[in-house]
Amino acid sequence: MNKDSDEFLGIFERPLDEIAAAVDASTGELRMHEVGIIKSITTGIARVSGLPSAGFDELLEFTGGVSGIVFNLDRDEIGVVLLGDFTHLQAGDEVLRSGRVMDVGVGEQLIGRVVDPLLRPLDGKGPVSFSARWPIERRATSIMNRSPVTVPLQTGLKVVDALIPIGRGQRELILGDRQTGKTTIAIDTILNQKGQDVVCIYCAIGQRASAVAKVVATLRDNAALDYTAVVVSGGNDPPGLSYIAAYAATSMAEFFMQAGRDVLIVYDDLTQHARAYRELSLLLRRPPGREAFPGDIFYIHSRLLERATHLNQKHGGGSLTALPIIETEAEDISAYIPTNLISITDGQIYLSPSLFELGQLPAVDVGRSVSRVGGKAQRAVYRAVAGDLKLAYAQFEELENFARFGARLDEDTRRNVEHGKRIRACLQQAESAPVTVAAQIAVLLALQQNLFDTVPIEQMKTAGHRLQEAANNMPAETIERLLTADSLAPADRDSMIEIARQALEEFQPRDAALRQSGP
Repeated sequence: MNKDSDEFLGIFERPLDEIAAAVDASTGELRMHEVGIIKSITTGIARVSGLPSAGFDELLEFTGGVSGIVFNLDRDEIGVVLLGDFTHLQAGDEVLRSGRVMDVGVGEQLIGRVVDPLLRPLDGKGPVSFSARWPIERRATSIMNRSPVTVPLQTGLKVVDALIPIGRGQRELILGDRQTGKTTIAIDTILNQKGQDVVCIYCAIGQRASAVAKVVATLRDNAALDYTAVVVSGGNDPPGLSYIAAYAATSMAEFFMQAGRDVLIVYDDLTQHARAYRELSLLLRRPPGREAFPGDIFYIHSRLLERATHLNQKHGGGSLTALPIIETEAEDISAYIPTNLISITDGQIYLSPSLFELGQLPAVDVGRSVSRVGGKAQRAVYRAVAGDLKLAYAQFEELENFARFGARLDEDTRRNVEHGKRIRACLQQAESAPVTVAAQIAVLLALQQNLFDTVPIEQMKTAGHRLQEAANNMPAETIERLLTADSLAPADRDSMIEIARQALEEFQPRDAALRQSGP
C-alpha cells in the first residue's frame, strides 16, 4: 500500500472519539487531518514535526484547548508560539492544523468589555459576542486611499493641544522614564473623547494586574467605558499573548475605522511588546542583533503603526489615531527601541523625570517634544493665541537656567522670567481633569495679553481655575464659533479678554488692578 492508504487505514486504529472528530458533522463525510507531533516544548515555545503544509501565522490546535501560531518554518520542524497555559503539554502530544491564520473577533459588542487577545472575558460579564472575525495581521491602507491629517484630536491637556497638537489619523509617541505619567496622558486623552463620537481602544501589554485594574476603574468612574474597549495581556501571561495583543487590538479598531468612525488606540506599552518578541525570537534560536533584539524588530512595529491612518471619503472617511507608549531608561531616547519608534511615528511627547520630581504635571518637556503634523491639525483659534508660546517658553527655560547663577538681570529679562513662570503654572493640570477648548483658549489668550503677570505665583492655580470656569460659562454661540471658525473674530477676542480681566481681578494686587482698570 502507498503512504495515503496507510494514513487512511490508521484512522480506524484510533479511539472512537477521535474518529468522530474526523467526520464532518453536516455532510457525514470523512475528513483527512494533517497531524503533527510535539518534539520539544519550552517556555511559550513548541517545536513540532509532521505538518509539512502548515503556513506562516497559521493557527494550530494543541490538546487541552491550547492554540499556537506558526512562527518558524524550518526544513524538518516548525517553531510554534503558544498562546495559552502550556504546562500540561509534553513531547509526543498531537497537534492539528486549523487551516486559518490567527484572527480575532470584532464588532460593536466589544465596546465596554475587558478581554484578552483571544477574546476571553476578564470583566466577569460572561462570554464575549462579536460580529465577524478579522485576521490580526492586515495590510496597511495604501497611500492612494488615505487623506491628509487635518482634523484635530483634542486631548484636553493644555500643553499638548496648544504646543504639540495631535490630529485624527496621526501616530504620536509618548515616551519617558518609568513612573513619569505616560499612561496618565493617554488615559486623560481617552476621557476627553466623551461626547466626541470617537471609539477608544486601550491595549495593555505585559502590565501588572493592579495597574490595569486602576486604569479600568478610572475609565468606569468617568463613564469612558461607554465608548472604550480594553484589551489586556498580563505580565504573567505567555509571551505569545503579549506579542499578539497589539495586533489583535488594532484589528478591533480597524473594524470601526472601516465603518467610517474615528478611533483612538493606545498601546501601553511597546517596550513590553518588543521584549516579548525578543524572548520568543531567542527561544526560537533566531540570530540576535543590537541589544539582543532580532533584526526584524523594526518591522514588527512599523507594520503595526502603519495601520493608523485617515481614510479618504471614498473609503468612508474613518480614522485611526495611535498613541504608542515606550519606556526609556535614564532619559536615553537614543536607545534601540525608542529610536526605532521615533522614526516610525509622526512626533513624540517626551516626559521628563526632572519636571516630574519638581511637580510640573504633566511633565512634558516642550523642548524635546514635537508634532510633525503640527498646526495643520490644530484649530485656527489655537494658532491665533498660541503661535509664539512655545518659543517664549523655551526662552524662559534658558533664562531661568542663566538666572540660577546669581547674575543680575535687567528689567526686560526679569519680566520675561516672571512671564515664563506664569506660562509654566498655566500649563500644569491635574490628573483626570481634561480642559475644554473654550477654557484653554481663554487661558492662552490671558497669557498672550500678560494678564497673569501681576497675579502672585502662589495664586496661579486658583486663578487659572476661576478663569476656566468663567470661559465655560460663555454663551453657547461663542463657544461654537471657537470650535468651528477659521479664525478668532475680533469681537470674540475682545469679549474673552474682558472675561479674563474680570475673572482675574480679585487676584491682582491693588496697584496692579488700578493700572488695569485705567483712568
